[in-house]
Amino acid sequence: MYPDVLNLYGDRGNVMCMQKRLDWRGIENTVTRLPIGSKANLADFDLVFIGGGQDFEQQVLLEDLHRGKDREILSAVEDSLPFLTICGGFQMMGNYYETYDGVRCDFIGAVDLYTIGSKQRMIGNYKYQCSPESGGSIVVGFENHSGQTFLGKGVQPLGKVLAGFGNNGKDGTEGVRYHNLFGTYSHGPLLPKNPALCDYILLTALQRKYGTAELAPLDDAAELAAHDEMAAKL
Repeated sequence: MYPDVLNLYGDRGNVMCMQKRLDWRGIENTVTRLPIGSKANLADFDLVFIGGGQDFEQQVLLEDLHRGKDREILSAVEDSLPFLTICGGFQMMGNYYETYDGVRCDFIGAVDLYTIGSKQRMIGNYKYQCSPESGGSIVVGFENHSGQTFLGKGVQPLGKVLAGFGNNGKDGTEGVRYHNLFGTYSHGPLLPKNPALCDYILLTALQRKYGTAELAPLDDAAELAAHDEMAAKL
């Protein structure tokens, strides 16, 4: 969704990674691009990806979102449709983003969270451990955001920060997991060097569609070598 404006730091590589890992297992798949102005029934899809963008791109999207897409997304999230949302896409799932100079952007409200702009830019390679409910793997990624995101009462993070800033640099949380929505600040792209998380998200989508599903193991030597080298540096 919104590939025309939300593709910061190679976020489109996440879609390519999911496709490839499905192809390697002989699982047929199709990717549909939903740019600004497009119309589609989200119930027809099995997994939705929304990448990251700068504050300007998020403001450009507001008009399109509030033509009814916000209600469609909220309904799909409540129906447990899997979403992977990165940085700006993650922030958009929340209630609002208030910039450092006090401009408020009202977003979807699919998840009880909000983001406040700050002077400090949280930037650099980082790692976190996903919660057991999200597979428990250690994830390495790249974060670059000035917004500080805070989760509402009872809303669970995607994981716990091991090195870096995460949601806000204060409470040690990273991202969000709500129903089958995965939100994170991880650019890079996220999934190629984190195959365990990629497979967990794919399995979540397959199990929702078919009730039960398994993924055959793959030779992840190259992916894990990239993951482990960065994890060791951090």
